[in-house]
Amino acid sequence: MKNTYSSRKYLLTIIFALGFLTQSLNIFAQEKATWIWYPGDFEINLANKMQNRRTDRGSFFPVFWKMDSHYNLIDFHKDFDLASPEEVTIAVEGTYNLKIDGQALFGFPKKITMPAGKHKLSLKVYNQASVPAIYISGKTVKSDHTWLVTFEDKEWIDETGKTSDQSGTTWLKAGAWNLDDANNPPSKFALPVKKMEPISVVKLANGDLYDFGKETFGFIKLNGLLGKGAVNIYYGESKEEALSKNNCMTLDSIDVDQTTPKDSIMELSKAFRYVQIVPTSGVKIGSVNMLYEYADIKDKGSFTCSDAQINEIYDVAKYTFHLNSREFFIDGIKRDRWIWSGDAYQSYLMNYYLTYDSPTVERTLLALRGKDPVTAHINTIMDYTFYWFLGIYDYYQYTGDQTFIKQFYPRMQSLMEYCLARRNKNGMMQGLSGDWIFIDWADGLSKKGEVSFEQLLLARSLEAMSVCATVAGDETGSSKYKDLGADLKSKIFAKYWNPEKQALVHSFVDGKQTENVTRYANMFAIFFDYFSNEQKQQVKTSVLLNDKIQKITTPYMRFYELESLCAMGEQNYVLNEMKDYWGGMLKLGATSFWEEYNPNKKGAEHLAMYGREFGKSLCHAWGASPIYLLGKYYLGVKPTAPGYQQYAVEPVLGGLKWMKGEVPTPNGKVSVDCTEKQIKINAAEGIGTLKIKSSTKPKVNYGAIIKLSDDNYQISILPNKELVVSYKAI
Repeated sequence: MKNTYSSRKYLLTIIFALGFLTQSLNIFAQEKATWIWYPGDFEINLANKMQNRRTDRGSFFPVFWKMDSHYNLIDFHKDFDLASPEEVTIAVEGTYNLKIDGQALFGFPKKITMPAGKHKLSLKVYNQASVPAIYISGKTVKSDHTWLVTFEDKEWIDETGKTSDQSGTTWLKAGAWNLDDANNPPSKFALPVKKMEPISVVKLANGDLYDFGKETFGFIKLNGLLGKGAVNIYYGESKEEALSKNNCMTLDSIDVDQTTPKDSIMELSKAFRYVQIVPTSGVKIGSVNMLYEYADIKDKGSFTCSDAQINEIYDVAKYTFHLNSREFFIDGIKRDRWIWSGDAYQSYLMNYYLTYDSPTVERTLLALRGKDPVTAHINTIMDYTFYWFLGIYDYYQYTGDQTFIKQFYPRMQSLMEYCLARRNKNGMMQGLSGDWIFIDWADGLSKKGEVSFEQLLLARSLEAMSVCATVAGDETGSSKYKDLGADLKSKIFAKYWNPEKQALVHSFVDGKQTENVTRYANMFAIFFDYFSNEQKQQVKTSVLLNDKIQKITTPYMRFYELESLCAMGEQNYVLNEMKDYWGGMLKLGATSFWEEYNPNKKGAEHLAMYGREFGKSLCHAWGASPIYLLGKYYLGVKPTAPGYQQYAVEPVLGGLKWMKGEVPTPNGKVSVDCTEKQIKINAAEGIGTLKIKSSTKPKVNYGAIIKLSDDNYQISILPNKELVVSYKAI
């Protein structure tokens, strides 16, 4: 056993080293100049622009939380050791000086010669209007994420998180993305667009109704405008909304005074399927099309199976996810178009199983956090603050990126200290002035007193802080947060667990448990693994499968309800629930998944929400959760160590005859092809572990088979070597 363990450990070490070397060589080979800035500043600035594009029937509709801004004076520098002199070109957003070894050059140089030998190149940039940014391009002298930056806060820290400058200034690694064109600086960033035509046009009494075939997003373009008057445009995710001039959520109106034909593109992008366009008399329109706006993010994950309806659900979920993956992960494309932390948290998880796009996760996390001082919860919502911590923890688990944790750990600390300072005398979170306790859209859901769900999220957030503190080198902080989390978990079960109800009660008010039991805390405690096995079974019966407990009608919380059931091996039940719930939307003609779906509603009732006839979003990010559920709990792929250094594959057909798919990872993907008799796995990562249930002892093409218990087996997966397992599914 000792030799086996040593060999396994040695093999893992070699695999990890080769993976790191491969990544390093790829970075070296592909490295090129890019625009850089103070980390978080571009993201905050871009979020400010995006979130303030929202309109409601033509009126500006800004966010209702604090908005931060970029630092307007930034110092950039990097040390170089050149074998020979090098010509270097300079592009800067802002007013700047440039120094070589501390000596300032005259004026605002656009091109310099860096002498051979060891030298420091530094630029100090001022820009009040937009983010200070630089682009440096030479043969080897290039701007990239390895440059160090500061806003002159006099607490300089290098990339390891240790004080490194005698002046006491904080240096961080520069922020960067894929803005690699010197002529397209960060201030000019825009998502790409492509032309799309309507699939049909219906003549109306005073205009035309254009149908673009499915939910979409972009800019309406009016071609060949001629005459004098106006054009009014009414947008609708549904035909009913577009036809309702008085109640549609978004609209446009432009004046026309043209003696020769002219094209006009609307200033702001909108969400729609249908568009009613009504010109006044005297105005003619040659044709109408749209510029579809999108984030150019490619799919890296996939899923297909024996059930045609599940395949359709997966495809529509993908489309829904892509529509809401823009500069950031947003909630929905019609109404808010804001970055809500609870919505974004689910998008992060879907992302890890579809696009594996780390930059969008990072941008969203940074935009949500903003800057110190902390004066309110994220989005003003208590639970959304806690989802932010969980989002960083999951980001680390799925990517293994320690640099991000180290750079922004101080912002994690200050936000957590804000939360801890708002606990009541019992050490519990309770809503204070200015706090919004959301949980879910549900009729009659009490937010009074000490709500169990909020305590559960804080406990998990403290565990996340402990892990991140260790990564950042703060062992004292790690121990502190670990102890606080453990203490809070003990309090949760002492205060909220009710043996008679066999569940956590919803809240604690006036010094006693309330009678109400809801699904929220109970289902989260299952996949947080806070319950004992006995408690899990009790909660499954008394809460999750109990129709007397208030049902969930939003895809937002259906995400977690179905995850908790999958975590308990109820994939057969969940598959049917997916077919009923998401399939129910498809039967009603959905081309993307909605903010809320209640099968008891009829007709136009499905379009209403928030007291408005068309208030509901028919394309909401949290509606795309089948992407995550099918990847993690059917294909069964998940990291068990940061960055997939170790991972598990636990495929469960759940009533399917066969399924196959791919889950993206830092170095490639894990592919799973599963039938009732055979499983094939290919992986580009470290050693994985396959766990399966089989009524007979499996047969494999390599490796040992370990019997864990009756019908449960474990097999090791090696990288870049297909594992083929013959078994008999239970």
